[in-house]
This record gives sequence, structure tokens and C-alpha cells, in this order.
Amino acid sequence: MSKWMVLCLLCLSALPSIAVELKYALWDANQLPAYQHCAKDFQAQHPDIQIKFQQLGWGDYWTAISTGVIAGTAPDVLTNHLAKYPELMKNGALLDLGFYLRRDRFDVGIYEPGLFENWSHKGEQYGLPKDWDTIGLIVNMRMAKAAGVTREDLWGMRWNPQDGGSFEQVVRKLSQDKDGQRGHEPGFKKHRVRVYGYQNPGPGGMMGQTEWSHFALSTGWTLQSAPWAVTLNYADARLADTLSYLASLADKGYSARFELTRSLGAGALFMAQRVAMIPEGSWMVNYFAHNARFEHAWVPLPIGPSGLRATLFNGLADSIWSGTKHPEQAWAWVKYLGSAACQKTVATYGVVNPAVRGLAQESRAVLMAKGVDSSAFLEMADTRLSRLAPPPIVPRAAEINEIVGNAIEAVLIGKLSAAEALRRADKKVNELLR
Repeated sequence: MSKWMVLCLLCLSALPSIAVELKYALWDANQLPAYQHCAKDFQAQHPDIQIKFQQLGWGDYWTAISTGVIAGTAPDVLTNHLAKYPELMKNGALLDLGFYLRRDRFDVGIYEPGLFENWSHKGEQYGLPKDWDTIGLIVNMRMAKAAGVTREDLWGMRWNPQDGGSFEQVVRKLSQDKDGQRGHEPGFKKHRVRVYGYQNPGPGGMMGQTEWSHFALSTGWTLQSAPWAVTLNYADARLADTLSYLASLADKGYSARFELTRSLGAGALFMAQRVAMIPEGSWMVNYFAHNARFEHAWVPLPIGPSGLRATLFNGLADSIWSGTKHPEQAWAWVKYLGSAACQKTVATYGVVNPAVRGLAQESRAVLMAKGVDSSAFLEMADTRLSRLAPPPIVPRAAEINEIVGNAIEAVLIGKLSAAEALRRADKKVNELLR
């Protein structure tokens, strides 16, 4: 070999290696800074890997994922949702992580119970948990105090589908017409309401995560016997009774009619102080802390006829696109995202409850230091006090979502009784699954 060839080889070896660029997609802008922090720490350990973020709103996000899978341009790593991953899995768009987990002896016991298992199917694993969420109630405390409703009243609420229990008594007090009469007082004018006591966010599709699932689950109703079970239970009388009750609140003037919430949304009505109390997810705590210009508080959902509170216990995960050209690097990033190190960093931002056991308490402490008490969500996640259920995990979720959403909308606008609408939806859904 000539000296010139040796010199050329030495020159080439001295050139810096080109880092692999991984595209990482997520939809929640509030979480972006926390994961950018994780990426900075990860890249310090892996200088040969660069993380490029792609953040889009919920609707645009899933359109981009679907389009990217078809076009072969999907992100290497994506934030995944339990309602979405069965279709992605069915279409071969997700990489099974089982080989990497076994090879690297990754300890999956670090997560809160149930979170890891929800992403398993027939011995294969399609995501590593990143966080968990539950539902609570956010209350305008200025309005509550003016109505004589205390924090103890709010934390101690009970409900039933017959007369609404103490929950409805609170909702009546919080409701006020344009003449100042409250919902529990004689002369309340339900057609001239200034402030609604409670607002159901809408139909809620197949799972009703913030809309109705928590009320229905607290009666003892179950939608799906186990993840991937091919029967969904929409025809149950307990669900019909729940939806009939929620629709009745608008008839009484304690909630706005669906036509108003369809155009504005429950959150916008709350922010405009047209509604005193709405159900919301734990992922929204920071949004309201930064944007609500009035005193507000988070409280648990009411105790139901079963004697327990109830909520869907949802958890996101990070998945790898099966078409990635860099599976090893993508796994290294997913493994770090699912590690205690990254999730401890995420906890310091107080934006979500990390999936690793014990870190939700750290996230709560961060929020508490900012004057925000999120302990209601930890109470909702306590299995001694609440019934927790995973969202339904089924194929063809988009079609089911539309069928059930349309059925519940028909109930909310008074077109069909809840029993009839749900009977029809149940038949369509279970024929689809079979």
C-alpha cells in the first residue's frame, strides 16, 4: 500500500462520523419540553444518534402517522395510544420489542401494574409505557364558595342514575339563572341559565373517557371483559341509565344542551365561566393552571352505586415503526424513554404521571410547589378507593368509535332513548368484531 493510500485512510478515519437521525413523534405540546430534556441527556450518552421531534395536534398527528406508514415516511418512534395501536399492529406497522427486551434483560417490573401488559398481544410487545392518566373534576372555586359548596362537599359527592345523589345536589347549587336564582331554589329558570353547574363534554365515542365512562363504571358496568375480548357490552341497562341521567341534566337546565357544547366544547365553557364544574383528564392540569384566570380546584369523581369511584386507567407508550431503517438506534431511544432516568426527568416538569412506580408522587410534589394540588388524580388511581378499567382494546376502533359516538349523540339531542340507541349500536359493533 502506497503512503498516499495510507494517508487517505488516516484522513477518512479522522472525519467525524455522521449521526443517525431518528424522527420522534408526539401530539401533546405541553410534554414537548420534558422529552426534549430527555433527548438532550440521551444524546450526551449516544453522540451518534440525534433525535428530531415532530409534534402535531391530536387529529393531525394520527393522519400523519397513517399517511407516513403508507408512504414509508413514518417517524422511527411514535407516541402510541391504546385505542390506536391495534390497527397499527394489525397492519404490520409496529415492531415487536420482545427480542430487545429479552436480549437487554429490561426490567418491566418497574412500571405501575397493568401498564406494560396492555401493550402485549399473543406474546409480542408493541410499546414501553411512558405515563398513565385518570379522570377528575375541575371546579370553579369562586362559584363554589358563592353557592355555599365546600371542598368537603365536593370530595364527598355520591351519585346514582335515579336522582343524582349528593352530586346532583351540588350541581343544582352551582347552577344559576340570569336572575340570580340557583338550581335548588324555587323559581329557577332553566331556559335562562347564566351558569351551568356541570357539563358533560359530549358523546365520547366508543370509550367516553372524560364523558361518561366513569359514571357508568361506578355502577358496576363493564365494557370489555379483558383486553382483546371480541365482545363489547354497550347494551347493558346500567350504561343506558347513566346516559339517560346525563342527558336529563340539560333538560333540567343544570347542563348546556349538546348543540352548545358541540360548537364550543366543555373546556371553553368552563374557561368562559359559563360552567362551574367539568370532568377532565390529569394531562390537562398544567393547561388550566396556566390559562384559568380564576381560583379552581381538582376533586375526585363521585362515588357511585358500587360504593367506589371509577375511572378509565389509560397509559401511553412509545412504539417503533416497523419500517425504520435504524431499529437498534430506535430501540435505544425507546429503552431510554421507558427508563426510570428519563421518567424521573419528566416528573420534574409536572406535566404527566410517569409510568414508573412512585414517580407520580414526585410529579404531584412539583405541581404542589407551584400551588397546584393534583392529589385528586392519585386518589382516583388508588384501587382501594376507585375501580380502574383499561380503555377497550379492539381492532377496527375507528369504525366502532363512529358507531357509538353517533348513537350517544342521538341520545343527547333527544332523537332516541338511551336503551334503543345503545341496543342498535351494540348489535352493529359486535357484528363488526365478529
